[in-house]
Amino acid sequence: MSVTYLDHAASTPMRPEAVAAMLPFYDQVYANPSGSHRFARQARKAIDEARDRVAEVLGCRPNEVVFTGCGTESDNMAITGALARSGGVAMCPAVEHHAVLEVVERSGGVIVGVDGSGRVDLDGLASALDAVAADSGHVSIVSVMAVNNEVGTVTDIAEVARVVRRHAPDALLHTDAVQAASWLDLRDVTPHVDLLALSAHKFGGPKGVGILVERGGPKVDPLIVGGGQERERRSGTHNVAGIVAAAEALVLTDAERADEQPRVEALRNRLVDGLLAELDGVIETVPRADKVAGSAHVCIAGIESEALLFVLDEADVCASAASACASGAMEPSHVLAAMGVSRDVALGSLRLSLGHTTTDADVDRGLDVISAAVRRLRR
Repeated sequence: MSVTYLDHAASTPMRPEAVAAMLPFYDQVYANPSGSHRFARQARKAIDEARDRVAEVLGCRPNEVVFTGCGTESDNMAITGALARSGGVAMCPAVEHHAVLEVVERSGGVIVGVDGSGRVDLDGLASALDAVAADSGHVSIVSVMAVNNEVGTVTDIAEVARVVRRHAPDALLHTDAVQAASWLDLRDVTPHVDLLALSAHKFGGPKGVGILVERGGPKVDPLIVGGGQERERRSGTHNVAGIVAAAEALVLTDAERADEQPRVEALRNRLVDGLLAELDGVIETVPRADKVAGSAHVCIAGIESEALLFVLDEADVCASAASACASGAMEPSHVLAAMGVSRDVALGSLRLSLGHTTTDADVDRGLDVISAAVRRLRR
């Protein structure tokens, strides 16, 4: 039996075009792009062309695009680099991915509350910014994710930017847009921030490639030094094949988004409506109008996520309870806790996420298997 894959928020399957784009850089154009000979220049040209393609999709200049090793590295570089450059305080909402949240917490930064959908409390953000200023401090960076990786909530980054610019005009604004590329036109997001992070394997590219946009040129100190690559902003030999494939996947995602959005949204709605009809005690965690089309996060009463995921895995249905980076954790997610979801409800959380390969058959089988699994566990 084939796998029913409902875990696209963890990693979405690579696009065939991206796989094809990688291959020549393993056995034909294999030279180090930092070299000086013509074979090295071929590799470097491929990176430059990929940078141009990425910049067009993101609505920025090519020299503002920095290729990194993953989204976590991009997030870490933004926050750690801002603190290293100007000191001060880092700030973020309580629902951020751990790649942001842990960096802010370890630096002694400020964590801001959110509403019941997981959006940052703008009044709370303004008050927190004012409080740092009143204490004779300064905020060096504020990080607010564009789309929540767990429950799919979309945040209006333009509104966040207005608050930050008004209350902390010298602070950098960073957004973890890792979950946004498949669902939002990032040309509408990038102009409002100083720093934006992406991860290729979330939009059909390979694992091991991240992107950090630094609008207006270098904004933060580098996290990795030594070779001077990426114009001294991220040292280390380039992953040429991965970078080329990431650009290919991002361009395709951007071109197909207008058609994919309604298609996936219809599948998501059918999946959640089916669960609500088949089972008692199913709570749709975030209203559909507040989240991206691919997110179908629910909480199911009378079961525990760990047991449900075990049964689903036995039936070759792939899902998760929280962020893939937090898998195996016995505690309910920090996202649901920050949203005010009670512990009892959160223990039954199920993160179902759809993407570019999801089909009607996936939804049908997902409904059948999940419903049967919940009934079995409740018995």
